[in-house]
Amino acid sequence: MAPKQLRIGTRASQLALWQANWVKSELEKRYPGMEVTLTKIKTIGDKILDVPLAQVGGKGLFVKEIEEAMLRGEIDIAVHSMKDVPTDFPEGLGLHCITEREDPRDAVISRNVKFTDLPQGARIGTSALRRQAQLLKVRPDLQMCIIRGNVETRIRKLEDDKLDAVILAAAGLKRLGFTEQVAEYLDVDLSIPAIGQGALGIECRLADPVITETIAFFNHADTSYAVRAERALLKRCEGGCQVPIAAHGTVHADQLRLVGFIAAVDGSRSVRGEISGPVTQCEQLGIQLADQLLADGGKAILEEVYQREIVTGQETIV
Repeated sequence: MAPKQLRIGTRASQLALWQANWVKSELEKRYPGMEVTLTKIKTIGDKILDVPLAQVGGKGLFVKEIEEAMLRGEIDIAVHSMKDVPTDFPEGLGLHCITEREDPRDAVISRNVKFTDLPQGARIGTSALRRQAQLLKVRPDLQMCIIRGNVETRIRKLEDDKLDAVILAAAGLKRLGFTEQVAEYLDVDLSIPAIGQGALGIECRLADPVITETIAFFNHADTSYAVRAERALLKRCEGGCQVPIAAHGTVHADQLRLVGFIAAVDGSRSVRGEISGPVTQCEQLGIQLADQLLADGGKAILEEVYQREIVTGQETIV
């Protein structure tokens, strides 16, 4: 039996609130009479806006404080953007549902100029090393400008910072109604998405059968298989949210295709591969592809990335 009350923990950004309110609405539709409330929680990633995420420390930036509230019993579930969720969880907590994926692509917001038509030396605003590495691989002339803030803030930086384009996740733009400002959606072969991009994850106390049964309907099988494969690859590579690693899984019938990518931050070196197999082996496929990428040169690339982090470590905020 579903509980009479359910408390959702969420960040307070416009996109996070949209996502949490969508979950709230779906719960209320399925369980008429249930009282669903939102608890807004500020994470370290929300508090530090003047430092690139890679220097703040990539793991758990947007979930740690929410998980702590769950462990204290202050909330029942948490709604996360899957691309922000670390591959490891505090004891007793975990992902119980992964929702159907919205558009996983990256989107270009510019003055109606497509990516290939951007001028030589164009200034591009992005928050992700993954995007930076892939776009520089194609266009090494571009100047990458690290931008932070919520979706609206990043869009405004096109004018405020006199940028030629800003690259954002299409899913967030579609959820918030900013699609009219999109000049182009980048093909996933050009810009492989972040692990889990476009999907939402619902975290809870795994030993609470009332809550786990109540939210089980949110899980979308095909998305779950794909994202689990992507996350297995990320974990095998020991990568955090802000390491230039990308992976994208797609499911057709009972077959999963997974594409993976590891690159140097400047895009000068990279390795890419893909694997296919039964969806029931999704995590094994992710691990196999990770091992292939690491053996093909990804290990050396990542060691260089991590060494760079250690060298600049005194600037890193943990």
